[in-house]
Amino acid sequence: MKVKQIKARKILNSRNEPTIEVIVNKKYSAAAPSGASTGSTEVKAYAKNLNDSIDFINKGGLVGLKYEEFSDLSSLHTLLPKIGGNAVIALQFALLKAMSDNKVWKFLNPHAIKLPIPVGNVIGGGLHTKKLSTDIQEFLLIPRSKKFSENYYVNNYLHTKIGKMLNAKKMTDEGAWIPSMSNEEVFRFLFNFLKDKRNTLGMDVEFGLDMAATSFFKNNHYVYKNFSSEKAVCKFSKKEQIEYVNRLIKDYKLSYFEDPLHENDFDGFSKVNKKTLVCGDDLITTNLDRLKEAVENNSINCIIIKPNQIGSVVKTKEVVDYAHKHKIKTIISHRSGETMDTTIADLAVAWNIPYIKTGIYGKERKAKLLRLKKIEEEINF
Repeated sequence: MKVKQIKARKILNSRNEPTIEVIVNKKYSAAAPSGASTGSTEVKAYAKNLNDSIDFINKGGLVGLKYEEFSDLSSLHTLLPKIGGNAVIALQFALLKAMSDNKVWKFLNPHAIKLPIPVGNVIGGGLHTKKLSTDIQEFLLIPRSKKFSENYYVNNYLHTKIGKMLNAKKMTDEGAWIPSMSNEEVFRFLFNFLKDKRNTLGMDVEFGLDMAATSFFKNNHYVYKNFSSEKAVCKFSKKEQIEYVNRLIKDYKLSYFEDPLHENDFDGFSKVNKKTLVCGDDLITTNLDRLKEAVENNSINCIIIKPNQIGSVVKTKEVVDYAHKHKIKTIISHRSGETMDTTIADLAVAWNIPYIKTGIYGKERKAKLLRLKKIEEEINF
């Protein structure tokens, strides 16, 4: 594929914030998302600012170049200090779509047959809303049908049903319901709700959470402002936080627990009960060196994959491969400020990533899920 024309421009993400879109040869477009809860070791979104990155790409330095294979995209790594991670990812995604004629998953892995399990954000708070809500950033639904389309349907059904039961009126940045409840009240509600199969159309639906613990880690303590109906404010030491996390896993049979401790506490993560998926997002930030440290310390058995955290789709693949080699589960993920780009859905299928975390509600979230439904139809055709 030869680059005949390339154009970068500013668009708005789901939070109405500016982000970058890149269009190659007039018909292949891709955009980069933005996170609200970001790890301190993520690459910079833009080297200087969004406008400078757009201007750099529009100068036309890539026109005339050829890209034929996935590995060819590594030549763009030299641009990272010049334009930033978001710009490089949007550029690489657009070129990948152009190389594959918008059939990214089939281009990368024509023999792929597995669809990821959708992990859906149904109740939330933390940094995803400015309203008073739970300290816990995301309460997540994990349906267990073997068919993606069935998992997609039940998550949508449960999102609507739970919203009505909570009489919730507002949603977070990611389309999760904001309840008038404490952390502990939400735990009890979801546990009892999902235990009754009449609520879940007879399907097994587990739940987990993204605690995003760094967001309420202050002065070496974890400070909860909406802990329970009996005790609003609660302050835990590291030891107490680990004990609390392990109690939650046991009491509520959590199958997934993301970022239970501060983003640099590899040791603390190692003490969390590994009978569940203990997932690192802010801990790892899709960084191979940090993943290696986590593996050495037995910190995690699961990792979040966000390409714009590392600013390279090629380096992202290296992280995925290393994780799979060391039996670490992978979850490719959206960001809170999303776009209509669906590349992560294709990557999930092509790279045999077993889970995708992309929300349930909102056009930017549904775009990824509908893309996976279409891929499922193509695979089963």
